[in-house]
Amino acid sequence: MDASAESLARAIGVRVKQERKGRAWTLDQLAEIAGVSRRMLVNVEQGAVNPSVGTLLRLSDALGVGLPALVEPPTPRAAKLVRAGAGAALWTGAAGGRGVLVAGTEPPDVVELWDWVLAPGERHDSEAHSDGTRELLHMQEGSLTVEVEGDRYDLGAGDALAFHGDAMHAYVNSTDAPARFSLTVFEPGVGTRARGDGNGW
Repeated sequence: MDASAESLARAIGVRVKQERKGRAWTLDQLAEIAGVSRRMLVNVEQGAVNPSVGTLLRLSDALGVGLPALVEPPTPRAAKLVRAGAGAALWTGAAGGRGVLVAGTEPPDVVELWDWVLAPGERHDSEAHSDGTRELLHMQEGSLTVEVEGDRYDLGAGDALAFHGDAMHAYVNSTDAPARFSLTVFEPGVGTRARGDGNGW
């Protein structure tokens, strides 16, 4: 991991541990509720790994805090300014693409704002998110194919797509130029769903 990734991993680990201890949960309890291995949870809390977006979503849902709360320090201010380049890079592609969480709201109805770049030939497969999740994608530059449950949507600069994020989906750049897009994810009822409800985690 580079320095920024190490710093982010440490910050996530501190927050996960803080939230877990605030609920008086053991490592085993959180691991079971979130559906992740105990080893992975230990590594996350120690800041030893840069967890996948899927793992972070499982943990944030189990803790009822929403993904943005795990990657940024709590703040009492009504407004939070995020300067250019200061978002949390939660996904990095093999060819240099990045998925950066730039802003988000508090639970129970969490809205996340992402800035994505997929390098030529890159693909990001996403698990089905929790029930009721919706995504809004707006192409900024280049071209992109979005796959949702077997359907394909080809987008060019300026195009937008609204779709259900509670189904398997993927973002694919099969062109020879970078694709940049903004993504807004709405996840209702974070922390209010019954555990083990078979919602795809």
